Amino acid sequence: IQAAGGAAVDVMKGMDADAPTKPFGGAEEITFTTDGKSVVFTARDVGREEAWSTDLDLYVAPIDGSAKPRCLTDANKATDTHPVFSPDGKTLAYLAMARPGYEADQYRIMLRPWPEGEAKALAATWDRSAGDIAWSDDGKTILAAAENLGQQSLFAIEVGYGTVKTVVEKGNNAAPQPVGDRLVYGMDTLLSPVELYSVKLDGSDAKAITKINADKVAATKMGEAEQFSFEGWNKEMVYGYVVKPVDFDPKKKYPIAFLIHGGPQGSFGNHFHYRWNPQAYAGAGYAAVMVDFHGSTGYGQAFCDSIRGDWGGKTLEDLKKGLDAAVKKYPWMDATRAAALGASYGGYMINWIAGNWPDGFKCLVC
Repeated sequence: IQAAGGAAVDVMKGMDADAPTKPFGGAEEITFTTDGKSVVFTARDVGREEAWSTDLDLYVAPIDGSAKPRCLTDANKATDTHPVFSPDGKTLAYLAMARPGYEADQYRIMLRPWPEGEAKALAATWDRSAGDIAWSDDGKTILAAAENLGQQSLFAIEVGYGTVKTVVEKGNNAAPQPVGDRLVYGMDTLLSPVELYSVKLDGSDAKAITKINADKVAATKMGEAEQFSFEGWNKEMVYGYVVKPVDFDPKKKYPIAFLIHGGPQGSFGNHFHYRWNPQAYAGAGYAAVMVDFHGSTGYGQAFCDSIRGDWGGKTLEDLKKGLDAAVKKYPWMDATRAAALGASYGGYMINWIAGNWPDGFKCLVC
């Protein structure tokens, strides 16, 4: 639709697909070329295979609808998405998976010379899955958000060398937007809903921009959050979080709300979740415990891949060992009064617990 007015133009002529893609796609799947004459978008044009295919592709089409869309990533039968042009318009960055049919594969950052050229991975050995990406104003750096050991950190990756540096480590950070020598981003934590912040590109001088939720947060009792770790399946390191009950008294014993995340390839990290928020349980007098068991994201792709075809083995062992580790570390937890709760894969695991760990809890919520 022209900003100056006029009839809408169909730039997807001949395609039987949705853009943005359903059900999770959004504005991040669409961008304009820097000359303003074309649009690059993500679509899954696979016919009846759409329900199970992960073959999202990037297409380019003229904005006047004068030609059919042209597929840019047909050679890759896995996901290609999130196109972003460099400031000079000479390079298209995007995210790509490598394994068809696998929704939890690593997102690698790809760089493709524009308008023609072979795409190559940036920082190919970096063992994190990129989310939001953006170019620095000088085109020398790509900023990326990626889950990272129970956080979602912001990273700066040099385009010429692939060197990865952490800009903001703690919290759940997203939507980085460079502005000169600073970076604007959104951050939430287990103690606060999202607010806007800015930081220098070297990670120094972080500042809050908005305090939209400050009054409500100040008026709300919340439990203190703490990350812990333990030896899980195969004696490999596993991380988790504990959120203490509000008005915490170390002399008291508190019941446990053992929250199990979905996915299973997801995470229950330092994030103010708008559905499964551990503060709701802390406010009700529970100690909330969350374990990022094998298969969770943000701990390297091998850790994520480890439960393919094994949804009940390594995960259950990690959950058992994680709860045991939490109770031993925090003696104010009452293991005799514990409830396990989960939805999606978490619900699957609740049912699995009912049959395979029936003596572990007073209550199961699926």
